[in-house]
Amino acid sequence: MTIRRISSGGQYEAKVGYCRAVVANGFVFVAGTCAQGKIIPNDIVGQCKSALQAIEKALDEAGSNLAHVVRVNYYLPDMSEFELCWPLLVEAFGENPPAATVTECNLITPEDRIEIEVTAVLPD
Repeated sequence: MTIRRISSGGQYEAKVGYCRAVVANGFVFVAGTCAQGKIIPNDIVGQCKSALQAIEKALDEAGSNLAHVVRVNYYLPDMSEFELCWPLLVEAFGENPPAATVTECNLITPEDRIEIEVTAVLPD
């Protein structure tokens, strides 16, 4: 089995010891992804959009895309904010909805409002 690791160069990859995505056995496992670059506190919609863009970039580099996501996990410190993201999520996954779970929990920094983790398959 071949395993390929994809790094985004994010600041926490080296600090924590992980990579943005791993391609293995026909799957793409994308690590929990928060907003990239400058984080605007309390702007969950902007942070969600940024996280989805970073995920889309990792999937593209792996040879997959959002249409091939089969599982998504959302992590939020405040569940009451999740509904604000729904339009972005429908836009991203609406035609090909994955199995999903949402969990309320602390994130790596208090400024982070959402973290998104996905598993995708490689297209045939």
